[in-house]
Amino acid sequence: MRPRTLAAVGVALVTALALAAPFFRSYTRASALIVRMAGIEGPAANALEWEREPVTAYEARVASRHGSLRARLYLPGRFSRAIVLVAGVNALGIDEPRLYGLAHELANVGYAVLTPELPDLQRYDITPRTTDMIEDAAMWLAEQPRLARDGRVGLVGISFAGGLSIVAAGRPALRNRAAFVFSFGGHSNFQRVLRFLCSGMEPAPPGPGGETAPASERYRRPHDYGVVIVLLGGADRLVPPEQVEPLRAAILTFLRASHYDLIDKHKATETFDQARRMADALPEPAHTLMQQVNERDVDGLGAKLLPFIHQASHSPALSPDQSPAPACPVYILHGSDDNVVPATESEWLGRYLERRTRTRTLLSHVITHAELNSRQDWREIWQLVDFFASLLRE
Repeated sequence: MRPRTLAAVGVALVTALALAAPFFRSYTRASALIVRMAGIEGPAANALEWEREPVTAYEARVASRHGSLRARLYLPGRFSRAIVLVAGVNALGIDEPRLYGLAHELANVGYAVLTPELPDLQRYDITPRTTDMIEDAAMWLAEQPRLARDGRVGLVGISFAGGLSIVAAGRPALRNRAAFVFSFGGHSNFQRVLRFLCSGMEPAPPGPGGETAPASERYRRPHDYGVVIVLLGGADRLVPPEQVEPLRAAILTFLRASHYDLIDKHKATETFDQARRMADALPEPAHTLMQQVNERDVDGLGAKLLPFIHQASHSPALSPDQSPAPACPVYILHGSDDNVVPATESEWLGRYLERRTRTRTLLSHVITHAELNSRQDWREIWQLVDFFASLLRE
């Protein structure tokens, strides 16, 4: 082969490798993310240790139409995209250890991550103004040229914040500012999830034409955490006015204990004991309701709350399938056996969006409710890696 031909082949090979490098890098970064999120140790984790950017966390304030929001910015040494990361309902807000850890891991693989604190979600309340705050936080980030270099940002929402982030991204202000939306364990229709939490009746996945029939519903026992949150919001409909706040205080104590149970077993035990003492001090009917909370009587509580579900907000700001779809790609990930927000919600969400924008949906048995579990099914792990690699290329 002539020298000029060899040179041309060499240039072509180098060019091809350069063009392919971002594609292959998305897989090494996605692998590193999944390995760390799943707590996988050994050779795989060691081999991917180089995929770790140094990360610095900064406190920030984000302007919102509902007042200034406390926020935290995780800034890696190098990053390709800035994203807004929003957790679901929990009292610790942006200080929740699992959110803090996830933000660090996303920054480690090349995202600048903003976590805004949303006060209603901290109070276990899912409200239309929370969607406004997510929209405002994304706009604030998109207007920071040092962070959003092309003026666009990604939105990542966990649990109920997944659905709310999709609604926010579909609004006019963000239609050209959202690079992608990622819903992790999110919902399609808020009212349908409330009905599931109170009845356990889960609609079948959508058929080829997007249809289903009530007769195809099935029962799945809901997680007690969800129905207790519904009781917190509906306490004023079940007890006399003078019992509402004492009952809510006891419910909030139980919810804090449930959260501590994931991160501090000793503190959880103490707080559950406190919730039981608070129940003993309540008069009827609040006493019986709080006993059902402490005994995790999902069916009993659900039966009392189900008649009031229709009184909950029907605002389109709470349901993606009642709102304009985003123009950007939407990634939807859900645990197959989720009993807080059922996985069929993501199937319905994917069916609604696939006719309106580019959408990718993955249901996985290695995910519980919006987090990876310790189960290591390597086929499903690879599906997660491929899913996140695609997301990292947006």
